[in-house]
Amino acid sequence: MRVILPLLVVLPVMAAAASLLLWRSVRLQQALAVAAVATCVLLSALVVTEVAHGGVVAIHLGGWEAPVGITLVADLLSALLLCVSLVTVLAVLAYAIGQPRANKRAFYFHPLYLVLTAGVSASFLTGDLFNLFVAFEVMLSASYVLLTLGGGKEQVRSGMTYVVINLLASTLLVTAVGLIYAATGSVNMADVAQRLADVPAGVRSGLGLLLLLTLGIKAAIFPLFFWLPDSYPTAPVTVTAVFAGLLTKVGVYAIIRTQTLLFPGNGASTLLLALAAATMIVGVLGAIAQNDIKRILSFHIVSQIGYMLFGLALFSIAGLAGAIVFTIHQIPVKTALFLVGGIVETTTGTAALDRLGGFQRRNPLTAILFLLAALSLAGLPPFSGFIGKLALVQAGLSGQAWTVTSISLAVSALTLFSMVKIWTGVFWGQPDYDPPLVAAHGDGPLRPPALMTGATIGLVAVTLGIALAAGPLWTLSERAATGLLQPATYIEAVLTR
Repeated sequence: MRVILPLLVVLPVMAAAASLLLWRSVRLQQALAVAAVATCVLLSALVVTEVAHGGVVAIHLGGWEAPVGITLVADLLSALLLCVSLVTVLAVLAYAIGQPRANKRAFYFHPLYLVLTAGVSASFLTGDLFNLFVAFEVMLSASYVLLTLGGGKEQVRSGMTYVVINLLASTLLVTAVGLIYAATGSVNMADVAQRLADVPAGVRSGLGLLLLLTLGIKAAIFPLFFWLPDSYPTAPVTVTAVFAGLLTKVGVYAIIRTQTLLFPGNGASTLLLALAAATMIVGVLGAIAQNDIKRILSFHIVSQIGYMLFGLALFSIAGLAGAIVFTIHQIPVKTALFLVGGIVETTTGTAALDRLGGFQRRNPLTAILFLLAALSLAGLPPFSGFIGKLALVQAGLSGQAWTVTSISLAVSALTLFSMVKIWTGVFWGQPDYDPPLVAAHGDGPLRPPALMTGATIGLVAVTLGIALAAGPLWTLSERAATGLLQPATYIEAVLTR
C-alpha cells in the first residue's frame, strides 16, 4: 500500500507528461492512456481488497508524519468510490477512442484526460483539507479545457459560466480551509476532527456552513446548481459523460467526508433534509421541461444528488449506507446514459427529441442499453437504482423523515416519466421533422463504431453487476457508514506514529 496509494495519483500524471511527448502520434497516446488508466483500475481493486480485510490504510509521504506531512488515506468509502470511478474513466476513454470525431484526436485530449484522472484519485485519497483543495484544482484545471474542446461560440460561452462559478467556489474553499487552519492550527482532517472540539460552538457551526456552501457548489446541490444544466449539454459527449458521472460525485464525497468527520450531527439535520428535498424537486422538474437528451440528463444529475444528500442528512448507519450504495450506482448509470445519448447524436446528428424517433428499429442494441440504464436510474426493481432508493426510503422511514421520503418516491415516479419521454421521443414512433441523419463514417451505414457501443455495454454491465452483488456491496457500505459515524479508527490510523 505504501507504493499503491501514491501510484494511483502519480501514474496518471507521469502518463500525461509522457503523452505530451508523444503528441505526433495519437495512437500511441491512446495506448498509453488506456494502459495507465487500466493499471489504476487494478490498483484500486487491490486497495478495496486491502481495506475490506485490513481496515483503514494511511500513508505519510516523504517521511513526514501527520499532521504535518501529506497523508493519503483509504477507507471503505474512498476505496469503493475510487474503484467504480476509475472503471467509469476507463470506459469513457475507450468510448472517446472509438468516437468518429476530430476533437478527440487533438494531441492535448489524452494528457488532459489523464490529469483529470489524477485529480479524481487524489480527491478520494487525500487526508487533509488543503490537498483536497489542490486535488479539486487539478481536476478542474483539466476540465476547463476539456469542456471547451473544439467548441464554437455557444460552447465557449457555457464553458465560461462553468469556469467562473468554479473559480468562485475554489476561492471560497481555500478561504474556508484558511479559516479552519486559523481556528485549529491544522488542515489534516483527522487532526482537525479532534481540535474542533475545543473551538466555540458558534465558530464551529459557521465553519461547517461555509464548507457546506463551497462544496455544495461543486456538488450542484440546490440552490447552487444553476451552472450545471447550462454548461454540460454543450460540451463534447465524452467530456459531458465523465463530468456527469464523476465531478459532482467527488463533491458529494467531500461533503459526506467533512460533515461526518469534522462536523458530526446528533440525529437528522433539518437543513440538509430541506436541501435534499429541494434538490430532488428542482432537478426533476427541470428535466421534465426539457426537449433535448443531454439537457434532460443534466437536470437529472441535480435531482439524483438530492438522494445522496438525503442519506447523509439522516446521520444514521442505514441512511449513510444507502447514500453510499446509491452513489456507487449513480456513477456508472449516469455515465452510461450520456454515452447512449452520444451514440444517438453521433449517428443522427441531433439530440432534440422532436427530431428523433424510431431509433430502436435502426439500432435495437442502443435502445436496450438505454432501457436498462433508464430503468435503473428510475429505481425500478431489480436494477441497482432500486437497491439504493429502497435503502434510502427505509432509512428515511426509520428516521421519521416522512416528508422527504414521500418526496423521494414522487421524484422517482417523475424520473420514470422523463425516461419514458426520452424513450418515446428517441426510440419509439416517428420524428416530427426529418432528422439530419449523419453516418458514422462518410456515407456508410448508420451504426456507431463498435468501440463506442462496447464501452457503453461495459458500463451497463457494471450497473447490472452492482445489482447482482447487492448483498456484499450492502455489507461493505454498512461497514463504511459505521466508520463514518464512528471515526475513531480513521483518526487513529492517520495520527498513530
